[in-house]
Amino acid sequence: MKEQEIAQVQAESVKRVHETIDELWNEAQLFLKTLGSFKSTLGNEQEIQSFILKHLEEMNLETTSIEPDLEKLSSYENYGHPEWSYDGRPSVVGEWKTDQPKTGKSLILQGHIDVVSAEPEHLWEHDPYSPVTVDDRMYGRGVLDMKGGVAAMIYAVKALQQAGIQLGADLQIQTVIEEECTGNGALALLDAGFTADGALIPEPTAHRAIKGQVGVLWVRITVQGAGAHVERAEKAHNAINKAAYLIQSLDEYREYINARPKHRDFIDHPHPLNVNTGIIQGGDWASNVPSECTIEARVGFYPDQNPADIQAEVKEWILTAAEKEEWLQKTPPDVSFYGFSAPGFSTSPDSDLFNSLAEGHRLTTNQELESIAFTATTDIRSFEEFGIPATCYGPSGANMHGPNEYVDLASLKTTTKTIAAFILQWCKETQTQ
Repeated sequence: MKEQEIAQVQAESVKRVHETIDELWNEAQLFLKTLGSFKSTLGNEQEIQSFILKHLEEMNLETTSIEPDLEKLSSYENYGHPEWSYDGRPSVVGEWKTDQPKTGKSLILQGHIDVVSAEPEHLWEHDPYSPVTVDDRMYGRGVLDMKGGVAAMIYAVKALQQAGIQLGADLQIQTVIEEECTGNGALALLDAGFTADGALIPEPTAHRAIKGQVGVLWVRITVQGAGAHVERAEKAHNAINKAAYLIQSLDEYREYINARPKHRDFIDHPHPLNVNTGIIQGGDWASNVPSECTIEARVGFYPDQNPADIQAEVKEWILTAAEKEEWLQKTPPDVSFYGFSAPGFSTSPDSDLFNSLAEGHRLTTNQELESIAFTATTDIRSFEEFGIPATCYGPSGANMHGPNEYVDLASLKTTTKTIAAFILQWCKETQTQ
C-alpha cells in the first residue's frame, strides 16, 4: 500500500473511532461517575480495583492483579518507603494482545486510582463521593486526579475495539495504587515484567505533554517539649510552639532552594520548588502544655538532584535551625523520611513517543502539542528506570486535592479521542500495512 493510501486509511480509522467515542460518551461518563463513588484513599483501593478488573475482563482483555512485594521493589531508585501493608491492595493490568505480525510499537496506558482525602468534607458543595455534573463539569474527589484520565484511556481502547480496529502491537491498560505517595503500585507492575515500547499516563495536564517534573520527598519532624498543666505554662516548653519555629525554617528553606540556579526545564517558572507542611499532630487537651508535636512536609527538588542528597540537606537545614533555639538546641528534633523518595524526571520532547502523541493531538484538536515542566511528580519517573519512554497527557479541570474538585467533560472527551488517535499512531493498525 502506498504512503498516501496508508495516510488516508489512518485518517478514516481515526474518524471512525472518534465517532465511536461520541456514541459511547454517555456510558463513559457513567463509568467515571462510578469510579468517583469509590472512596479509594490509601488502603481502600481493593473495591475499585475489583470493579475495574471486571470491566477489563468484559473487554476480553487478559487480566492480572499484582500486590507490591517490598523485598523485590526496595532495590529500585523509584522505590518509596511505606509504613503500611499491601495485603489486598493490588495494581491491575489488562492486556490486549495482537495475534497479527507486529507492525507498530507496544504501549502501556496507565492511571492511578488512589485519591487524597476529601476532608474537610463540609467545604464541598456536593458529596465528594457522589459525583454530580453541573454545566459540563463533573464534581467529585479524584474525578480530575485522575479517575477522569482512567476513564478516558479505557474508553479510548473500548472505542478502538468496537470500531473493529486490529492493532499492530500489544497494548496494556494498567490501574495502579499509591501514585499519591510511594509510587510502588506502578513499580510493582514494571518489576513483574509488564513493560512496553512506550507509556502514556493521562494525568490532568490540560492537553499538554510533560517533558519534565520535580522530585519529591516526605519528611517527618518530631519535636519534644516539656509538658505541664497550663497553670505552669511559663515554666514548660510547648512542643507545638517549637514545631511552629521549625515550620518557619522550612518556609525559609523553600525560598533558599528557589533562589538557586534552576534546572533547564524550569528556567521560565517563577517558583518551581514547593515545600509544604501538610500534617501537624500535637497535644490532646487545651489545658495541657503538649509534650510532643510531629509535623510532616513535602519537599520538591530538581531532576538532576539525588533524593538522598536532598534528604541530607533537609535534615541538616532543620537541625541547624534547631541549634539557634535554646530549647531545641538541648532537645534536638528527630528527623526521618518515609513515603515519597521520588527522583525527578526530564526527557526530550523530540522523540518518537512525543511525535506520535503530537500527531494524535493534531488530528483531534487541529492544534500543535505543547510540552510543559510539572512542579509535582507522577508515575512516569518509574518508566525511565526501565528505559521506557513515557509522558503524561490528559484533561483540564480545577481544584485537585481541594474542595469541589472537577473535571471539564468536554476536555475529557478530547483527551479520549486524542488517546485513541495516538494509539493508532504508535501501535499502528494491521490492515493499513
